Amino acid sequence: MVKIAIIQFPGSNTERETFLAVQRAGMKPVEFLWNNDHNHLDEYNGFIITGGFSYEDRSRAGVIASLDTIVNKIKKQAEIGKPVLGICNGAQILVESGMVPGLENYRLGIALTNNKRVKDGHVLGTGYYNVWTNLKLAVSSNRTAFTRHLNGGGVITIPLAHSEGRFVIPNELLDYLINNNQTVFRYCDDDGIIHNEFPINPNGSVYNIAALCNPDGNVMAIMPHPERTTNGDAIFTSMRDYIEESVKFPRNDFIDYIPGDIAIPNYLPAENRFEFLVDLIITDNEAVTVENALQHLGMPVRITRQSHWEIETDVLNPDQTKSAIIKSSELFNSNKERLTTYIKLKNSVSFLVRSKDDFTGQHKLEALKHWFGIRNIQTVKSGVLWTITSEKGDIEDVVKRVLGTHILFNRYSHDCYRYGE
Repeated sequence: MVKIAIIQFPGSNTERETFLAVQRAGMKPVEFLWNNDHNHLDEYNGFIITGGFSYEDRSRAGVIASLDTIVNKIKKQAEIGKPVLGICNGAQILVESGMVPGLENYRLGIALTNNKRVKDGHVLGTGYYNVWTNLKLAVSSNRTAFTRHLNGGGVITIPLAHSEGRFVIPNELLDYLINNNQTVFRYCDDDGIIHNEFPINPNGSVYNIAALCNPDGNVMAIMPHPERTTNGDAIFTSMRDYIEESVKFPRNDFIDYIPGDIAIPNYLPAENRFEFLVDLIITDNEAVTVENALQHLGMPVRITRQSHWEIETDVLNPDQTKSAIIKSSELFNSNKERLTTYIKLKNSVSFLVRSKDDFTGQHKLEALKHWFGIRNIQTVKSGVLWTITSEKGDIEDVVKRVLGTHILFNRYSHDCYRYGE
């Protein structure tokens, strides 16, 4: 019988639904934890990385799990043609690991980032969203290992439940993916018509993309949950037949697209802006997790994390505005956080990371102006200040290695600045 390894990380939570879907397809699901003996992966015919919240989505969804050594082993299994399906958080892991869309050397090429529900040019909402949604098969049924039992142009209706499911892709690469038939599923209405606005596009994904595959069609990242309904069973029976028939697509190797170098300018706030830097009084588990992940990769570093706020006002003396914001408790919780000042540490470098679509800052601006009556605020920008301290070795060499993991930010969904230089 076909054996499918159900890959689980700390925080995975949809293994039961995935087990049932695999069983309905006549395959044998086997639980495979991230810390099992990776050599046993050779025994399986295919792999499914389940949904959930691996490592509590610390830093961002999927990135910590994507750096685990088991993912390198799964890459090798995919390279010999075995199918790999990533569902929701599993899709985020495939994207962050570079398995999808499949650039050379598994370079990071795209992002899955915060949802935004847009209609008539207005953002109606952001964050976690749960709904039944329609997916149109946008490629031929024999293009991937997971679509053989579906009709090209056909529609399936399955549940969606995620917070960071919006595909962001550079235009040049998007054109390539469309022409190479890698945009497997797209969000559509009941009749299969694609409208690029909410609610047809439930998360704001570019080109209404709901699922992408690699060039060879044996790896697919899908954000909605086909395992949660029999409507999605054709994806799993397709996977079964692909394995049983020993189908091998023509090797397309990797995508011939090389992203340019990342530009990281120094942070320079304008004169009419002030900053709040916020420390956690309690243990910062997010920083601890990032630090542990980097140390497991052989990087002797210490990591600290602080919240950063930049506020622009229309007054020359903002002291009264600062006091009003602090009194509101809107930007930090005094029960577990405190204002602090930046101190340049020896053998360390700090980076300010901001989401390109800063929904948090926009929301806080509205709250401070309309709920608390602080009318002279023009903008509020939110960010995270990461500080890397090298325990040994040249700090710039260490920083280069850390940035190479993409653990602090995804260039397609975030802006990054060197801070305190």
